Amino acid sequence: MAIKIEQVPGLNVPESLFGVIVKAVAKAGESVGCAKALIINFRDKDYSAKAGGFHPVEVRLEKRGISWELIYITDFSYQGRPDSELVKEIDVCFVIKRVYHMLVGWLSEQEGKDLLTLFVTNFVEYYNTGCYQVSITTD
Repeated sequence: MAIKIEQVPGLNVPESLFGVIVKAVAKAGESVGCAKALIINFRDKDYSAKAGGFHPVEVRLEKRGISWELIYITDFSYQGRPDSELVKEIDVCFVIKRVYHMLVGWLSEQEGKDLLTLFVTNFVEYYNTGCYQVSITTD
């Protein structure tokens, strides 16, 4: 199933992210056909607090007419010692057009755009190495 994703004005992402999403949805096939929302999870099965690895990433899209709109993209990492837990490290909210980082909170508009570009560029490169297992949940 091919999907069309719209850029969010004011908080554009590199087009390469759309390629990753379209590929993930195509692999899922018709199971997403009637969905009104998609949550795509990218997980490195070897990622752990001890060993490190590629951070889990979650993307939510919602159907708007004949196209899809990004709602959020979130990067998770293990934090805390000795009992590490998975927390949001980077959270991009396309609804309010803001970017959050766990160490500094909400970023300025320009800092947010810069971090978003860096984050997505790195994520796509990691995805292209084949490190992620992808799962899709529909609403």
